[in-house]
Amino acid sequence: MKASDLLVKALENEGVEYIFAVPGEENLDVLNSLKDSSIKLVLTRHEQGAGFMAATYGRLTGKAGVCMATLGPGATNFSTPAAYAHLGAFPLIMITGQKPIKASKQGQFQIIDVVKLYEPICKLSKQIVHGNTIPSLVREAFRRAEEERPGAILLELPEDIAAEETDTKVVKQSTRQYAVADDFVLDQAIAKIKTASHPLILIGAGANRKTACKAVEKFVEQSGIYFFDTQMGKGVADERSDLFLGTAALSDNDYLHCAVSRADLIINIGHDVVEKPPFFMSDNDKFVIHLNYKSAQVDEVYFPQLELVGDISRTVRRLGEKLNGWKSADVEYFQRIKQEIDQHIMTGAQDNSFPIIPQRLVAGTRKVMGEDGIIALDNGIYKIWFARNYKAYHPNSVLLDNALATMGAGLPSAMMAAQLNPSKRVLAICGDGGFMMNSQELETARRVGLNLVVMVLNDGSYGMIRWKQQIAGMDDWGLEFDNPDFVKYANAYGVTGHRVTSANEFERVLDQAFDAGGVHLVDVPVDYTANKTVLIDELASKVCLL
Repeated sequence: MKASDLLVKALENEGVEYIFAVPGEENLDVLNSLKDSSIKLVLTRHEQGAGFMAATYGRLTGKAGVCMATLGPGATNFSTPAAYAHLGAFPLIMITGQKPIKASKQGQFQIIDVVKLYEPICKLSKQIVHGNTIPSLVREAFRRAEEERPGAILLELPEDIAAEETDTKVVKQSTRQYAVADDFVLDQAIAKIKTASHPLILIGAGANRKTACKAVEKFVEQSGIYFFDTQMGKGVADERSDLFLGTAALSDNDYLHCAVSRADLIINIGHDVVEKPPFFMSDNDKFVIHLNYKSAQVDEVYFPQLELVGDISRTVRRLGEKLNGWKSADVEYFQRIKQEIDQHIMTGAQDNSFPIIPQRLVAGTRKVMGEDGIIALDNGIYKIWFARNYKAYHPNSVLLDNALATMGAGLPSAMMAAQLNPSKRVLAICGDGGFMMNSQELETARRVGLNLVVMVLNDGSYGMIRWKQQIAGMDDWGLEFDNPDFVKYANAYGVTGHRVTSANEFERVLDQAFDAGGVHLVDVPVDYTANKTVLIDELASKVCLL
């Protein structure tokens, strides 16, 4: 068979469902081989859209998502999704084309060294130089992409290699099981937990794996220990729990950090240094237990004294068994902090001023999304508000990026969530700046037939950077722009556009859009005055309870 046919069979052997792509001339053999495949081709309008969708597939399923682009500019447009997967730990396979490598009459036209370009942000970056190597390379690519810590892989397939004949067979998948921390170190951890006066559990990005979530939530219930989470750890344990303190959307000096300061032990489950530090360690401050698939990456603010390395799910289960009915008892201080945090989060939730304020925006969204809805956030100041104020009920029901934190990923990520969850309410939440970076994918969403609502937060500026400008005491200058009429813009793509004109109609407009089905865009004017009053002035004057 042709090497391109063998590549597609190898991908089918790995259980690939979709390939997200902007094909080029150098991919035509692979494109033709996909025609009769069980794999569905999803044609996007930009390589970034394809890459973000594939990475989000990996994030939600644990299986590597696959995307395809041509050589040169097509390949370089994958660089941001590759970095997104690399830092976010999302399994991703990128397949790019290349000019013939055995003989070519086109000189260096469009040719750059894509393989070397991707080496710093990929677990493996390799050119396929013979059709016979395809089965083993594909198997190795999926193995590396999916094993802890997951990440991105690039395979470059030159067009002459894709067209050559081969008779090699695919390589069967292997099974893999992670080790678990042994009794010696588990017993040390139990001794620390039982003698701590104010233990806390921190749930990070590494715990947000399908295999780990239930075990972590059960351990919280078994131990009775209060917990908080990072932005990418949201939803691993139900945040409606009486033991939930909040999300570390800021690194320090938030209400949550009063509890962190009081804690003498932190059990850090799934910590990943790519996220902004949820707390800062200092000498002789507190004891930290690191529980993760891999050992701790030590830096100036994170140097745990005890490490439980191995499968998170199995290690946490063993810890729960060794607790033998023990529960944390001295929780009065944390109860008081929780009351203060909950009261703080609800402030402004019923405010009817317009343009809508962030607190009302988050509260209204939480109400509309119901029990199992999924929100996917782009990157902007609103991400901090949603991280702090929006309670996640289930794993991967709040998709945000606190690793690369790239603009432009929110819409494609929501599209993937909608494709995998057609019966759930899925909402893309984008600032007007980030939305316009990949807004053309509205056409893809409509063409594919998704049920999706896209909420565009309209303030005519790069709001996160304006907030940083305020923090730095600089003049408010240089960060404002003009927007198109988003309703007409949506309609031009065959998408239904809506504009919210008062706070009172906000929830109703979202509800109607979800009930109607199909793709909808909702333009929501926002007032970010509270960025300064709450996130700067109020937190600066905060005093922790004694």
